[in-house]
Amino acid sequence: MTQTEWISSTGPNGDVSYPAAPWAMVGQLWLSIFRLKDPVDDLRPAGTYGAAFVSYEPGSPLTYSELLVARLADTDAHGRRVSITDIWVDSPASVAGGRELWAIPKGLCDFELETQRRGPLSTTDWTASFGRKPIASATFTDVSKAMVRLPFKGGTWQPGIDDTHGEERTAILQGSSKALPCRGRWDFAADGPLAWMRGARQLASFRQADFKMSFG
Repeated sequence: MTQTEWISSTGPNGDVSYPAAPWAMVGQLWLSIFRLKDPVDDLRPAGTYGAAFVSYEPGSPLTYSELLVARLADTDAHGRRVSITDIWVDSPASVAGGRELWAIPKGLCDFELETQRRGPLSTTDWTASFGRKPIASATFTDVSKAMVRLPFKGGTWQPGIDDTHGEERTAILQGSSKALPCRGRWDFAADGPLAWMRGARQLASFRQADFKMSFG
């Protein structure tokens, strides 16, 4: 299959089409690393987590915003991988593709994004909400666009969901970006689906500017 092929899907968000794997994506990512001391449930044990806002921009087959929380997972068959526990986007096509191709449990929500620049310094404000109910917000300050481009590579592992008939799925992500540490400040809504992250300790934040990535 090639990137130009599209797959039709009929689901709770209507009839949509999404690109066949892999997806060649470009955009911006803001990531903070957290340490969760106490387990929440079987899918969210104690450990190291990342929370990220992502903007997939023109040049990608699908353009949309994304909020995700993921943890480091050690798998018997695939080694250490990232496993996405919670994720929202504002694209029904991305929801269908993520769930059916890779068992990524995407849902829909609304986003607000504002960036101000002064020379190399960027300040970015993100908000994710469902209707009028907030999920999370974050503010980041960085100079990542001044960084040279460097390669990255990783992988995901997802336990099975209904959309994959219970089958677990893996994916490889690789590409390049201008990445540097940044300042990040998060607020997880106390009555929202990520309220459990309020007890996690934030360790560090990073910005991947102008990333080019193959996912799948």
